[in-house]
Amino acid sequence: MTVSSGFQELQHTADWALRVWAPSLESLFEQAALGMNALSGMQLADQPPLHRDFSCTGLDTESLLVTFLSELVYCAEQERFGFNHFEVHIEMDHLSVGMDGAPLLVVNKTIKAVTYHNMKIIQSKNGCEVVIVFDV
Repeated sequence: MTVSSGFQELQHTADWALRVWAPSLESLFEQAALGMNALSGMQLADQPPLHRDFSCTGLDTESLLVTFLSELVYCAEQERFGFNHFEVHIEMDHLSVGMDGAPLLVVNKTIKAVTYHNMKIIQSKNGCEVVIVFDV
């Protein structure tokens, strides 16, 4: 059985929560980034994409995910730049991502931080799933 990828906003009392699912860990990271973009209402300038590489190490896959998404938050807030295409590679405790994007036109709501609150990447025979809570 093939599991589709996607994301869904969840009700959360004070912050935003996003449930993300995908058939692989790499595609889970990509869907998490796309879901975070959608939650913030991010719109990119219509221009040829610019490429950037990002890499990090972490203690576990959850810390890799938080670090990756936090880098995207930083780029949006400090550099006014967003990404909408991701080539994700994960090997044990190392993440490397090739990202394509453009300057931001619009962000409807700023995400302040990606949290570890109750974050646990669940792996099953059908793929991966995680709930991510964002501080807004």
